[in-house]
Amino acid sequence: MPRTRSTPPAPGPVRLGPEAHAVLRPAAVGIDTGFWHHRRTTNAHVSLPQGPGLLESAGNLHNLRLAAGAAEGEFQGAYPFVDTDVYKWLEAASWQLAQAPDDDVAAELAAEVARIVDLVAAAQQPDGYLNTWFQLVKDGQRYQDLRWGHELYCAGHLIQAAVAHHRATGRRELLDVAIRFADQVDSVFGPPGSGKPIDGVDGHPEVETALVELYRETGERRYLELAGYFVDRYGHGLLGGEAYCQDRVPLRESTNVEGHAVRQLYLLAGAADLATETGDAELRAAGERLWRAMTATKTHLTGGLGAHHDEEDFGDPYELPNERAYCETCAAIASVQWSWRMALLTGEARYSDLVERTLYNGFLAGVSLDGERWLYVNPLQVRDGHTDTGGDQSARRTRWFRCACCPPNVMRLLASLEHYLASTDDTGLQIHQYVAGRYTAEGVAVRAETEYPWHGAVRLTVEETPADRPWTLSLRVPQWCRDFRVRCGEQTYDTAVSDGWLHLERTWAPGDEVVLELGLEPRLTSADPRVDAVRGCVAIERGPLVYCLEQADHPGGGLDDLVLDPTRPLAVKHRPDLLGGVTTVVAAGHRRTVPERDWWPYTPTDTAQAAGPAAGDPVELTAVPYYAWANREDGSMRVWLPLS
Repeated sequence: MPRTRSTPPAPGPVRLGPEAHAVLRPAAVGIDTGFWHHRRTTNAHVSLPQGPGLLESAGNLHNLRLAAGAAEGEFQGAYPFVDTDVYKWLEAASWQLAQAPDDDVAAELAAEVARIVDLVAAAQQPDGYLNTWFQLVKDGQRYQDLRWGHELYCAGHLIQAAVAHHRATGRRELLDVAIRFADQVDSVFGPPGSGKPIDGVDGHPEVETALVELYRETGERRYLELAGYFVDRYGHGLLGGEAYCQDRVPLRESTNVEGHAVRQLYLLAGAADLATETGDAELRAAGERLWRAMTATKTHLTGGLGAHHDEEDFGDPYELPNERAYCETCAAIASVQWSWRMALLTGEARYSDLVERTLYNGFLAGVSLDGERWLYVNPLQVRDGHTDTGGDQSARRTRWFRCACCPPNVMRLLASLEHYLASTDDTGLQIHQYVAGRYTAEGVAVRAETEYPWHGAVRLTVEETPADRPWTLSLRVPQWCRDFRVRCGEQTYDTAVSDGWLHLERTWAPGDEVVLELGLEPRLTSADPRVDAVRGCVAIERGPLVYCLEQADHPGGGLDDLVLDPTRPLAVKHRPDLLGGVTTVVAAGHRRTVPERDWWPYTPTDTAQAAGPAAGDPVELTAVPYYAWANREDGSMRVWLPLS
């Protein structure tokens, strides 16, 4: 929706403290047209307004009323941590309210937020504790099931919602609830010798990054110190010593990401926040080390993370399956959150390269084009004849889930996306992600016009600038881009890139223009040969987008027997009539001629036969962006395409 405010937006999910040790600081972006504006409009007008009704039907709001003594009945929900779905929706709605649109949808949203905030406040106990499962089902057993109870996980999402609500509206009702809960947690958790009764951590990290943000919002250093205590107590056997919940080895000693993907990434986001606020060089080094290991050995082409359905686990290095890829939508969101914090901490463009890949692919696939259905897991292949019983691990889009962590998580990232796109420092403005809208920093405003990701041209016009001094406009040249050009006045740049950044320094004047042209020729991508699942295959990419084949575009035989011909050129065709308007990539291929087998799928072979079955009839392969799959009829899908 168009932005109507004339003042800069409220700070976003990350607001650095005055003594932060970060290279960059978040800058504001007003997204007012284009690709992401359309997706955020759907989020604001479809997804978010449905939230209260879905939370009502799932029982989340009923539980709060029970805890407040305003209803009768029993706790509803399959898990003890269902409160978090309410808090994530509140955070998403708060960021949306910060957009300050003048329409009926926003007024209704504000009324729902106020109603649910009142309900949350009424459910809180006098000493600040708040968790409906333990209040209603496990009364008197607080913090006795840290591995599975997720009380601190719930507290973390409450704190983040409260910070968002305060920054967006200036109101304190929810912030006061969060402060009372944080104070209650701080009164009972601490290391041996602290005099506090519990030395423990939550089985699901999340409260750590929330506590750092609460410190940033209130200036109360106790919250920062409590976050540091929690981060450093993982890996000491307090949860049984399992990798699943980040308890096998202390984070400072870790050499690769492991265990439950979302838990690992939330913990690392908290560690990045701590390194930023404290200058802890060891934590920063651990984050850099683990990020490199993750991207080199455990990240899918889509930016998706998590190889195993069992325990939602990372798996081993180079274990990157296709049809059994887990790639939880929440893991993609956690990856964006962590990488953005590392980009601010270090100033390095590679972190924003991964943010871009994840946003356009592994994240965006998690919500349907109409904003009403969701994917919890995001496989890279669905085979012909695949049977699916539905549920949280379904490869079919679902209205809601028993564990509904992903939908409101998607809502909150889309609603706050403007805060993950640009940064500033003492030298000027850095543009990390290209959107149509207005980038603003201290004394600087730049308007961007672009149809990215369909077209590679980004026209930047300086609208506000200091008149008496030079400053630097820094443009990220994406890792995937091999052909680019920048025109600034009469000067053309084509090679002056430093570590992924093109730095343009001059004394700017209003009306000055810069045109960045990124080559978007489609390309074939192959994987490291140690990735067994895709050896002998390629994937189609164009710009930041990963592509896939869907059965809907290849009737009469499915996808399992299709083979791509890499010697034929790839063609590009924009289809405004397809999937909300997409650019497709058309490739040449054929169907393999494979004999029918009665009972045994294996055949003795020799070297001469090892090249594979004979080619059949030529087939035109139509690839669509991966984010748009599963928006038509159910059917097969694949990203990686065999060459023989």
